[in-house]
Amino acid sequence: MDFVGVEKLSLVDYDNQMSAVLFSPGCNFACPFCHNSALVINAGINKPIPFSEILTFLKRRQGLLDAVVVTGGEPTLMPDLADKISQIKDLGYKVKLDSNGTHPEVIKKLVKENLLDYIAMDIKSSFKTYPDITNSFVNIDKIKESIEFIKTCGVDYEFRTTLIAEYHTEEDITQMAKELDGAKRMRLQLFVDSESCIKRGLHEVDLPTARKYEEILKSHISDVALRGYII
Repeated sequence: MDFVGVEKLSLVDYDNQMSAVLFSPGCNFACPFCHNSALVINAGINKPIPFSEILTFLKRRQGLLDAVVVTGGEPTLMPDLADKISQIKDLGYKVKLDSNGTHPEVIKKLVKENLLDYIAMDIKSSFKTYPDITNSFVNIDKIKESIEFIKTCGVDYEFRTTLIAEYHTEEDITQMAKELDGAKRMRLQLFVDSESCIKRGLHEVDLPTARKYEEILKSHISDVALRGYII
C-alpha cells in the first residue's frame, strides 16, 4: 500500500521538529470532525505516490528536515508500514506515528523494531461514546490495549483529543481522565470547521470550557495543555 499525500514541510505536526508529513489512505473510523475526509471517504480514488519518489525527496532533504510524521487516514492499516518506516529511519530521520489505536499489535511491532521516536494517539472521547463519535464498530479492548502499551513502552508519546461542542461534555472529560489515569501527556486540540471535514457545521469548544476540561484532566495526567487556542 502506498501513501497518497505528502506535506513537504510542517512546523506544527511534530513539536520542535521540522517535518515532512506522509498521508496514508483509508480509515476504519468515520469521525464527523475529521479534516481528512478525502482520505476516509472513497479512499480508493486517491492517487498512490510511489514510495521510491518519497525516498528520493527525503534523501534530498537530509540535513534540512528533522523528522517524518506518518499519519492518515489510519497508517496502521498499511500492511507494509514497518518496512516503509524502516527505510525512512535508515535515512536518519526521526519518525512520529499518528494513530487511532485500533491496531495495538502494529504499534507494538514498530516499537519492538525501534522504528518510532514519538507516538500520538487520538482519544476520541470516553470509551462508551466511541461508537457514536466514530460511526464505526469499535473494539474498545484494542483501544485500551494501545493506551496501556503506549504509556509504558518507553517511546515518547502524547494522547490527544480534538474538542467538539456537540460531542464532548464535562461528564465525558471526567470519565476520560479516569480512563487515561497515569498518562504522561495529553493535548486538547481546537476544532476548526472546514470544507475538508466529513461533516460541516460542528462547533469548537470555547476557551473557558476548554480550560475547565484541562483542569479536570490534570487530576489524573501530569502534563495537560491546550493546542491551537489563543491564550
